[in-house]
Amino acid sequence: MSRFWKIALIVLAVVILAIVGIRLLHKPAGAASQAGDGKDGNAPPVPVTVVPVVKQNVPVYLTALGTVQALNTVTVIPQVGGQLLSINFKEGQPVEKGQVLAQIDPRSFQASYDQAVSKRNQDQSLLATARSNYQRSQDPKYSQYVAKINLVTQKNTVVQYEAAVAADEAAIRDAKVQLDYTQIRSPIDGLAGIRAVDPGNVVTTSSAIVTLTQLHPINVMFTLPEQNLDMVRRAAQVQALQVTALDRVDAHPIASGGVLKVIDNQIDTTTGTFRLKSEFNNEHNELWPGQFVNVQLLVSTVDGGLVIPAQAVQRGPDGDYVYQVQGDNTVKMQPIVVAGEVGDSHVMVGSGLNVGESVVTEGQFRLKPGSKVNPLKPGEVPAAPTAAELQKANKDSKGGGRRRH
Repeated sequence: MSRFWKIALIVLAVVILAIVGIRLLHKPAGAASQAGDGKDGNAPPVPVTVVPVVKQNVPVYLTALGTVQALNTVTVIPQVGGQLLSINFKEGQPVEKGQVLAQIDPRSFQASYDQAVSKRNQDQSLLATARSNYQRSQDPKYSQYVAKINLVTQKNTVVQYEAAVAADEAAIRDAKVQLDYTQIRSPIDGLAGIRAVDPGNVVTTSSAIVTLTQLHPINVMFTLPEQNLDMVRRAAQVQALQVTALDRVDAHPIASGGVLKVIDNQIDTTTGTFRLKSEFNNEHNELWPGQFVNVQLLVSTVDGGLVIPAQAVQRGPDGDYVYQVQGDNTVKMQPIVVAGEVGDSHVMVGSGLNVGESVVTEGQFRLKPGSKVNPLKPGEVPAAPTAAELQKANKDSKGGGRRRH
């Protein structure tokens, strides 16, 4: 390449650099103003919703999935066989203990009972005769005419008939029990299910009539992880632990006032959980056998816990934090430790905040450390701009397009 072309390229490069420098020196005033606003903090404050950290007594719950279980469940089965004459209960209706639920044909059992009674009467007559003969043979007026061997025989005859009468009494009781079994009675107070057999059928001692469930009180069974075992056992030694049953759809309480009754004596090695049984009065049949519910077990209460709304908590690479509002209405990222949930909308703070300090609950996406904010109460909206503010903003927007010279 000749020397001329080298000089020409150098001159061209100098011209290009000069043009770029001139354009940089003549940046738009609006852009420079905006850049300056971001650096010197002249940007308008960001409206955010702010709530204070409050101190309150916080209940500590353990939650689990539970299954409602009837206190007693009885499948009514006949204890004697025969033709079923009648059903004396209404399906789905309450029954009382001792109430006749069904009637089996009693005629053959009545005949057996009458036969046993007749046999006892016969043996009682024979016993009376044997006793009379034995007493007469012992009378001094006749004893000299009775051989000793006959006296022994008469005594043994009395004992024999006494044993026969005792056996007859036992046979009568057995026949009476069998006869009573023809009336099938409810063994508990409960609710009748759907009957399993209709009148007219011949039932046996393996035929189910109906299933009864006892609903008052009622049990809720649930499991907890094994790491909670010591906490539950210590709390149960201090007082009776309260249990609440929640609906699985919208998690509202459907039964309260339950009491923990039993902590199982072993841990399931396959799941690493242990079973618990709670009891509810169930006065209004809120709980039903086989129903799935969410269970809340109250194990303790933290006095003076620090509580904030859950929506204030943000998750960062280094853990949880909140935007805390400082005295000059600027915010900072404050790391916190969440100690637990308080209901569905709040959390308890273990460390990082003090009572009365304010945290941002809405508008965090527009914030960064040092941002100026306009703190608002929950439900409050920022005030509408005045005419002067609108006019000033309009002038600023028009001036943003001018260039410096």
